[in-house]
Amino acid sequence: MARTALERMGLEVSPQEAAHPAVLEAAHVAQHVLRTGPPTPEHLTPLTGMLDRARADRSAAPPPELPWPTGLAVPGPHLARSVARALKSVPDQGAAPGAPQGSVVIGWRPPEKETARRAVALLESAWPGAAAELSTLLVQIALLDGPAIDGFTDFTVHGAVFIRRDRLTPDADGLPGPVRLAEALVHEGAHTRCNAASVAARPFLRPMEENGPMVTTPLRLDPRPLTGLFQQMVVLARSVLLYRRLLAHDTGEVGADVAVRARHDRLARSAVEAVSTMTRHRDTLTDHGTAILQDAAQVAAQVRV
Repeated sequence: MARTALERMGLEVSPQEAAHPAVLEAAHVAQHVLRTGPPTPEHLTPLTGMLDRARADRSAAPPPELPWPTGLAVPGPHLARSVARALKSVPDQGAAPGAPQGSVVIGWRPPEKETARRAVALLESAWPGAAAELSTLLVQIALLDGPAIDGFTDFTVHGAVFIRRDRLTPDADGLPGPVRLAEALVHEGAHTRCNAASVAARPFLRPMEENGPMVTTPLRLDPRPLTGLFQQMVVLARSVLLYRRLLAHDTGEVGADVAVRARHDRLARSAVEAVSTMTRHRDTLTDHGTAILQDAAQVAAQVRV
């Protein structure tokens, strides 16, 4: 799809280039131009510049520091623009004294790279199937600094995921950094998978006017459309499955068992809530979406609330 949009603007990229988040951003821009009317030479100049920068960044990227082809991203314009878009959706951003002040993409330091390697090793040993999927889905892992955003994905730079730096360190309950990062990768990877599926031939939700009703969801304070609820349900089910595997697996982190159990139970309760809310709106789902709901319900059915 990305290559088609760019080709209609007279720009060619290879299949390998087309998978890079910065090139996908250019494809989104091209798609927007094509929707507004015939492209003009004025449209080509910024697009060509975006592709030139994407190619330069791709060629200058260091060798993968993980056993996956996924890169630990260095700050770049496409990532900065993505964070700027995400900040606009943060509720009450900067509205009062003490409100979140922002988030920026930063480089990876050696201790953080080591935590990333340990998180990937943990995933590969505890849940090989998820590790294999993530190694295909994730092109770049961007590190955030600042309190405004915990983590997110952005379909405009599909393949990049954003995770706040403090997710790589132990939390107040003693959950180790590699475990927290493994959860973050599963979480953002699930969003990435859902985003890709949303443009496939088998959508999860039926067409609705203005995205349908706004509903309360487990992971957000602000009401979300049903598409957001659906993705949260998938994310929570997969996160619960991760922690179930970790409970049956030696994480290699001393004294982590209690914190892993507590995190599992907290996520499991949220998964039950998400499934319950989505079930009340099951008439909005396609057959494919209903099958996913049933899968998530099976996970939630094993939860002791």
